[in-house]
Amino acid sequence: MIIQAKAAVADAQGSFTIEDIEVHPPKAGEVRVAVKASGICHTDYDSLTWGYNHVLGHEGAGIVESVGPGVTHVKAGDTVLLNWAIPCHECYQCQTGHQNICEKNSPVVGHNPDDGAAHAGSTTWKNGEALKRSFNIGTLSTHAVVKQEAVIPTDVKIPFSSACIIGCGVMTGYGSVVNTAKLTAGSSAVVLGTGGVGLNVIQACRISGAARIFAVDVNQGRLDMAKQFGATDLILAERNDTGLLKAAEKIKALCSGRGADYSFECTGVPELGAAPLAMVRSAGTAVQVSGIEQTIEIDMNLFEWDKVYINPLYGKAMPEHDFPKLLSLYEQGALKLDELITRTYALEDLQQAIDDMMAGRNAKGVVVFD
Repeated sequence: MIIQAKAAVADAQGSFTIEDIEVHPPKAGEVRVAVKASGICHTDYDSLTWGYNHVLGHEGAGIVESVGPGVTHVKAGDTVLLNWAIPCHECYQCQTGHQNICEKNSPVVGHNPDDGAAHAGSTTWKNGEALKRSFNIGTLSTHAVVKQEAVIPTDVKIPFSSACIIGCGVMTGYGSVVNTAKLTAGSSAVVLGTGGVGLNVIQACRISGAARIFAVDVNQGRLDMAKQFGATDLILAERNDTGLLKAAEKIKALCSGRGADYSFECTGVPELGAAPLAMVRSAGTAVQVSGIEQTIEIDMNLFEWDKVYINPLYGKAMPEHDFPKLLSLYEQGALKLDELITRTYALEDLQQAIDDMMAGRNAKGVVVFD
């Protein structure tokens, strides 16, 4: 049965409209989900300039409405999380433990020939034309049909608004610390940028046993939130501090003159792509979390000596393993998710949600569907 859904659709001109769309039944290996909440991410804002019409959103949680032939791990009525980095389990990267950069399904790494393309077999339509979906899921819609590998079941009692953000911001922040940097207990860490992703880096450092966690931001309000999530030291940076070199000197002075063990860039500001290198000691680890893709200049002196610089995608997520761990940490009270949600919005108020995010008013904003 075709469902009449409501969705936010990018207009290919830098904006979006709220539209009535058709969501078709799932085919073999697919699941139709009634989306109950969708997180708002900077990538959603960036996707407005992708240059084609598509259903927005890539952080979702909801209830299985129906399943296609061959789907056995979930059934109608199950509560689920959605994952945008969909593994095929067959390609070289999936077979070697890198599901986040699947060569077949990941549009981010450029190996997916469809790249979310709409076609005759599409499950999402508007006015008789097939619609693409952001990262092949499009969660800013009351309903979505996705590949079964994008669906992770959960039996943990958690609000949909808190659950949905696991599928990008939480996984990216937590995974960058645990899966990528493999931060060790008793170490020191610097977190540059304390928005939604940065706060999850901070609490992952806390959960991993970091002895000292330095939060760096130009926004005092965000720094105040960082304390709640586990930051031990707050450093209000100057907006004209090129490369955050002045902040780096402060951190070195607080770390026996040598710098921290780990540093995580979570600002999304291209000019700060090299900044985490300035924060760490020789043989320290710098992680570029925010996904900067622009060309930047790096002073190679910042690498001296034996420093490691890593640029991971999605915290090296293996969702079927990592999502249950995150839910378990939430259930134990170790992972703060409810506290991350600053405000919820109706779909019709999506523009306000985007404006609040861009202005730095929210740790995390979420669209909630009735």
